[in-house]
Amino acid sequence: MNCSENDPLPIPHAWYQSGDILIGGIASQFVYSQHTIDFKEHPSQGLFEAPIMVIKYYQHILALAFAINEINRNPQILPNISLGFHIYDSYFDLKLTYRTTLGLLFKSQRFIPNYKCETQRYIVAIIGALGADISFHMVDILGLYKIPQITYGSFASEKRDAAEFPAFFRMVPNEAHQYSGIIQLLRHFMWIWIGLFAADDDSGEHFLKTLEPLLSQNGICSAFTERIPNQAQWDNLGDINNIVSNIYKPFTNSKVNIFVLYGGPLTMTSMNTMLFLGRAGYMENQLFSKVWIITAQVDLTLTGIQRSWNFDLFPAVISFTIHSKELKGFETFLQEIKPSQMQGDVFLKEFWEQAFNCFYLDPEDTMMDSDTCTGEELLESLPQPIFEMTMTGHSYSVHNAVYAVAHALHSMCSSRSNHGTVLACRIVEHKDFHPWQLHPFLRDISFNNSAGETVSFNDKKEIGAGFDIMYIVPYPNRSFRRVKVGRVDSAAPKEKQFIIHEDLMVLPLSVCNDYCHSGFHKKKKEGEQFCCYDCALCPDGQISNQKDIEDCIKCPDDQYASEGRDQCIPKIINFLSYEETLGISLASITILYSLITVLVLGTFIRHRITPIVKASNQDITYSLLISLLLCFLCPLLFIGVPTKVTCFLRQPAFGIVFSVAVSCVLAKTITVIVAFMATKPGSRIRKWVGKRLTNSILLACSLIQASICTIWLGTSPPFPNIDMKSLPREITLGCNEGSVAMFYIVLGYMGLLSVISLTIAFFARKLPDSFNEAKYISFSMLIFCSVWVTFVPTYLSTKGKYMVVVEIFSIIASGAGLLGCIFSPKCYIILLRPELNKREQLIRRHY
Repeated sequence: MNCSENDPLPIPHAWYQSGDILIGGIASQFVYSQHTIDFKEHPSQGLFEAPIMVIKYYQHILALAFAINEINRNPQILPNISLGFHIYDSYFDLKLTYRTTLGLLFKSQRFIPNYKCETQRYIVAIIGALGADISFHMVDILGLYKIPQITYGSFASEKRDAAEFPAFFRMVPNEAHQYSGIIQLLRHFMWIWIGLFAADDDSGEHFLKTLEPLLSQNGICSAFTERIPNQAQWDNLGDINNIVSNIYKPFTNSKVNIFVLYGGPLTMTSMNTMLFLGRAGYMENQLFSKVWIITAQVDLTLTGIQRSWNFDLFPAVISFTIHSKELKGFETFLQEIKPSQMQGDVFLKEFWEQAFNCFYLDPEDTMMDSDTCTGEELLESLPQPIFEMTMTGHSYSVHNAVYAVAHALHSMCSSRSNHGTVLACRIVEHKDFHPWQLHPFLRDISFNNSAGETVSFNDKKEIGAGFDIMYIVPYPNRSFRRVKVGRVDSAAPKEKQFIIHEDLMVLPLSVCNDYCHSGFHKKKKEGEQFCCYDCALCPDGQISNQKDIEDCIKCPDDQYASEGRDQCIPKIINFLSYEETLGISLASITILYSLITVLVLGTFIRHRITPIVKASNQDITYSLLISLLLCFLCPLLFIGVPTKVTCFLRQPAFGIVFSVAVSCVLAKTITVIVAFMATKPGSRIRKWVGKRLTNSILLACSLIQASICTIWLGTSPPFPNIDMKSLPREITLGCNEGSVAMFYIVLGYMGLLSVISLTIAFFARKLPDSFNEAKYISFSMLIFCSVWVTFVPTYLSTKGKYMVVVEIFSIIASGAGLLGCIFSPKCYIILLRPELNKREQLIRRHY
């Protein structure tokens, strides 16, 4: 067929280098402002006016040319065969991407789709593109012809099924590694209050849908989410003011110091434009403490019209970048680039003019001025946002992609040769070669690149590596310092999946509110995200020894919380001891009253033949004194470390002994009344006067209490107990009464006896004084009842060893009341007024 000489849509930018075998390339360099078509002229005439170049991305093209030249000089790869390349630009436009992709397949000098005009070398593979949309639109065409496509940009692989497109390869890791790395980075620095910026396209939507659930699962909140429009889509200048004002609103939140920025190759230029346009009305210092976390597709780049700008609104940047390593000879290759020496590179003229802010003269114009390009400008003099002399991650991927195609060709040629040589690769000049034959060799490729690193594809046809983490600090002179501070790689051993060197960075906090310090826990704020909370002091008995703890930790029973609620302190073991002042004092008082009781008993025994002793009913008196002596000795069972024996004995012994004492008092009282009633002529009560009545009362009343105590000890006896809960800071060693009901039955019975004694004594108080003890008994029982009535509420309201103190005090006080009120008047007469201790005196007083 005779091909037409006219190209309906000529592409102005291309770079062609001839070779036996060609590798195609689709770069992303230029952005054009597309105007509405008015049909007054051919659309192609105004389509490529005033191109805007992302200058730094020119390195991607240079990396491809550098790799081709290396391979052609290397006799170990495809000997006797030269590689060439043909590169077009995508112009960040989907329609033009279709045009340039078809141009690679069917055009040498003229373009007719599906027809190969003139002599066309074989394009065995195409490297490209940088962005997701451009790459997937290329797949639509290349997939029809089964031509291998190797992308070098990082984007979501979930958008296309790898099995659906067998010719689609990715020279970058899976983007999911970045999501994991962002989460681990935020958790490592405890950044829980962040802002999200994402490109307003399908990739940005996928990023947000994937990352936001991960943030919630890891206790991180996004204070806001902003979508960034693509600068190439700004058709209406009237919308720019609204876009700029919206993008600045998030910066007013002073608590958000961490911004996560996800986007594509043009996102940073769009973001920088919006920040630049709104800069005059905004407080710049509000951004100086912010840290930007950017993903691999976002780079600190400037277009030709932005070349005088800087990145001072990005004071600190943590960047996830595609792994790269410096290649020997690449920097020298860049230094040697001169416009006069780069034949066939149409990109170079535009790059040179926009990078160095100069222009080339028309051939007819001989007048030169300061803005004229000389061609001797140095690339190393350009600031880093314009052009970098070190190889970037994307350029490294392009370089590896070229080598992957070359090694796949080498393997295919070797497999076709009977002699193991690559002479059979001449077959590509014939019709029996098809690009799909390269697929299995690409899938299985594994080689060491010129930097010494192994390159191979995983089962998803992507590089199974991770991402480097770079810390970038821009300077006012439009340069920046880039330091590798870590790495994220999910395929690495667990301890190496996330590595970060935080000592190389100076970073702020980013929280909705200050951390809850030790001793406090989080308390949710109503109506706010879970990252915003109040700090509440831990309750009694609970602590927190970490920052930002959700719930306080309960101290063990044998420990208590410190004042600051930040540690558990062992409780003090406490009991009423003989070694403390209170224990010594009570023991001393107990012994003192015991000695007094012994002295009183001795005095009564010594003066037993005196009238006042005889009139007191000696047996009951001795029984009462002995029981009081035992009562005063009972407190010794309550002092000291509780044991099984002391716990078993002390309450029953106290109950029985006191019941005997009260029974003696009751017997005494009844004896007094019966004695005076028996003095009446003809009284039948005389037969009751004597020891039989008193002994009966004493034994009966005492046996009832003894029976109660026997039942108590037989069913639920007291036992030693360790009480850790009654007092917050003490462990009390005491006795568990076994049955609280039985304990109060014992007290109740003793109270009943005392009330009966008090009542009888009260009615007998007006009998003649000479033989009447009822008045003294009334006072003693009044004291006794008062003590034990106040004992119950006091005992119930105290805790720990002081319950024992209350009981000991009640025992001593009630016993002292009985001893003092009943026996002190008699001892006074016996010892101090012996002249009154005569029968005549007693009878005289009676009458």
